[in-house]
Amino acid sequence: MPHLDLPDCKLFYKIDDHTDPWTKPEAVLFVHGFTENTEAWHAWVPHFSRRYRMVRIDQRGFGQSGPVAKDYPLTTERYVDDLARVIRLVAGGRAHVVGGKSGGISVMMLAVMHPELVKTITVSCSPVTPPNASGWIEEMERDGVRSWAQRTQRERMGSKMPQSGIDWWSDMMGKTALSTVHAYMRWVGAIDIREDIKRIRCPTLVIGTDTARRGRAVFESWQKTIPGAELALLPIDGYHAAGSAPDATARLTLDFIGRHTDWSA
Repeated sequence: MPHLDLPDCKLFYKIDDHTDPWTKPEAVLFVHGFTENTEAWHAWVPHFSRRYRMVRIDQRGFGQSGPVAKDYPLTTERYVDDLARVIRLVAGGRAHVVGGKSGGISVMMLAVMHPELVKTITVSCSPVTPPNASGWIEEMERDGVRSWAQRTQRERMGSKMPQSGIDWWSDMMGKTALSTVHAYMRWVGAIDIREDIKRIRCPTLVIGTDTARRGRAVFESWQKTIPGAELALLPIDGYHAAGSAPDATARLTLDFIGRHTDWSA
C-alpha cells in the first residue's frame, strides 16, 4: 500500500482514480478528523473518483500511518507539512483539499502556509478553537476509545443514522490508540486559528450544521472573516455532516470545486 516515508513516520495514503485514462484529472486530498482514518471518506469515493484523482490520507497517529507516543509533539506545522508533502508527491502541483471536523484545521492552515499548493479548500463542521472535550481522555482511559466513541456517536451523527451505522463508526474510531489521543488532544486543545484564517486567499467553502456543539452563529462568526468564503448549512441534527450525510455534503463540495476546476486538463 502507498506510504510516504518520513524520518519518524510512514504516512499512509490511498488513491481512488476512476477517471478516463487518457485525461489528466485534478487531485482532491481528503483529511479526516479526530479518531478517524481514510475510511471516514468511504461514501465519498463514488462521487469523486470518476471525475478527480481522489487522495485519502491517514493523518499522523491514525489508521495505517500508525500511532504516536503519548508525549509525541504533534503540531500544526507538522500536520501541514505532511499534507504539503503528499500534495507534492501525488498531485505534481496544486490540489483541492477537503477536511472533516478537526481535519479542517490543518486544511485551513495549509491554505495559509502553502497557498501555492492549494486550489480550493472545503471544510465540513470544522472548529477553529478548542472543542469542548471535557472528560474525554479520562473516559477513554477508563472505558476505552471505542466505548467513548459509541457513547458520543449519536450527538456526532444525528438521529437519522441507523444503529448499524453508529456501530460501524464506533468500530472504526475505536481503533485509535490511546497514546495518539493524548498527543492529539494536547494539540487541538490549544488551537486557535481565528486570526490565521483571515489570510486565506483561495476559494473556500465552509459546510456546517446548526447544533448545540457548533451552531450557525459559530460558523458564521469565522466564515465571514475569510475573504470570499461561502457557507452552506445543512439541516442535520449532528455535527459531522461529512459522515452522517455524505451524499448531500459530497454534492455540495463537487459543485463548489467544479466551479473552480480546469476542465481542459
